[in-house]
Amino acid sequence: MNKEPLHITNGGTLTSYLNELEVVGEKLTWQEIFCEGPTQEIIHSNHFIKLRSDFLSTFYNVELDLNKVEFAIGQLNNFNNYSEIILWFEYDLFCHINLLAVINLLKQKKIDLPLYLVCSGRIPKVKTLKGLAELSPAQLFAHYKDKVKLNKDDIELATTLWGIYCGKDHNLFKPYIVKSSSFKYLSNCLKAHLERFPDSKSGLNVLEVNILSLIKKNTIKSRNHLLGYALNYQGYYGFGDMQINRIIQKLSLFYTEDEQEIALNQKGYDALSRQYNFSKEINDSMQYGGVNVEHYNFDKEKNKLVKVISNGN
Repeated sequence: MNKEPLHITNGGTLTSYLNELEVVGEKLTWQEIFCEGPTQEIIHSNHFIKLRSDFLSTFYNVELDLNKVEFAIGQLNNFNNYSEIILWFEYDLFCHINLLAVINLLKQKKIDLPLYLVCSGRIPKVKTLKGLAELSPAQLFAHYKDKVKLNKDDIELATTLWGIYCGKDHNLFKPYIVKSSSFKYLSNCLKAHLERFPDSKSGLNVLEVNILSLIKKNTIKSRNHLLGYALNYQGYYGFGDMQINRIIQKLSLFYTEDEQEIALNQKGYDALSRQYNFSKEINDSMQYGGVNVEHYNFDKEKNKLVKVISNGN
């Protein structure tokens, strides 16, 4: 029997699209959001599954589907059935953190098959960055044809970066921002990651400032209207509805809303002008990998993370 590829996709929408286009091979859908919440280097363990389950339940009131987790792991356990593995992930931080995790899981399971990456982003003659499921069939097949084979150095890089993400010092990412690799959008994603820590002056991160700026510059009629704007103008983050809605709710102390409009209040204007630090009022206990957001600020002048003084010991 001829072996076929295993396609690991970044979500159910793309998996359905590949099936609709009759792309040959088995599909494994990667459902996690490792760009938020605690992580650890050893990915498939009972402790890690509980860690992730507790996070998703606490922050998003979502239950981890253990049947889907075990089914996906079962597909990887049968890796001898496959000829190669194709990773389908996009240009954004959401996808890149998941991509690092997938590569590390394959390495931890000692899966030694040819490994390829299909990654979308910039498209000729198109101004906006495009996700894989947004591509036309012709564009998608062109990306598939031009897939990049990941070499040993690429895999070692992914292993190193996943270790840093799961660790306590995310400033260690900085040298890799200027390092060339097969991951075309990695530099943008690493910069975006550091900038999503709270600003040292305002206590708001880049995404939060962007959302308040959208309210300031546009006539926003509802939270759903704001969600649409925020999803379309988030740059290299790639967050979904659930994540952006959580941020919009967290920022509610900076705007007023009625039946006609959402508008900045005085705190919103003060936050945008970086006149006050609102960290304590926001009180964000989110964790990125091995680092708690409360413990670090991003210093724009120093272009690095700095430890919050109250947690400096």
